[in-house]
Amino acid sequence: MKSIYQALAELEKNNQSAALCTVTKSEGSTPRHVGSKMLVHPDGNFIGTVGGGELENRVIKAALESIQNGTAQTLSYSMADPSRGDPGVCGGQVEVFVEPILPTPLLIVIGAGHVGKAVAHLAKWLGFRVAVSDDRAEFCTPESIPEADAYYPVAMDELPKHITIDKRTVLILTTRGSAIDAAGLSPLLDSAAAYIGIIGSKRRWATTVKALKDKGVSDEKIARVHWPVGLELQAETPEEIAVSIMAEVMMLKEKGTGKSMRNNL
Repeated sequence: MKSIYQALAELEKNNQSAALCTVTKSEGSTPRHVGSKMLVHPDGNFIGTVGGGELENRVIKAALESIQNGTAQTLSYSMADPSRGDPGVCGGQVEVFVEPILPTPLLIVIGAGHVGKAVAHLAKWLGFRVAVSDDRAEFCTPESIPEADAYYPVAMDELPKHITIDKRTVLILTTRGSAIDAAGLSPLLDSAAAYIGIIGSKRRWATTVKALKDKGVSDEKIARVHWPVGLELQAETPEEIAVSIMAEVMMLKEKGTGKSMRNNL
């Protein structure tokens, strides 16, 4: 059987989630000593133990919640009287720290032109895993965009069949025209993506919206799109536009305001 540390290394290698549960306090009679660990996977399977029984059932439930919401928590239990809700009768006190282990957020650049290349470069520098997709295979290569971790030379509407788009995924559309967006955007709007941003002029976006509505896409789904993508920086070059885009992504990810830091003084 693999150890918890081996399992943690595999999680990092495969960009998977779990929650590490560690006994941080143990007073009196308790099932396990300080430092005891249990690693809980999203499907409820686990390695190790923090004590078994009802205590462990409660910790597993909390671990699954932490995986979902990405928040660590400290659980405190008295092990004295089940009739009042305690998870045991040992007589001691125990605390368990539950830490979500989450993969590095994934940013997918759709459209490997000048702006797409700049976004991929900056996103990688900022610590994202980066995937690039373009229906033009010659643009979607390590030679063209060396910073990316994965390449998907497929049409936009085919992308969800090739890569998992979850609530930690950022989608940046830097495509070459409204026709590409209108044809491929609908499946992305059905995904769980945390953020969908798209470049383009007012006229281009209006054309895309009309085409989406003609296909039956609802206003609610269309409203998920951040258009025009990015913060107002008067950006012009591909590199400047990438800074604008990633500034908005980081602002929303970290729940910032986008205001000047002087306003916080």
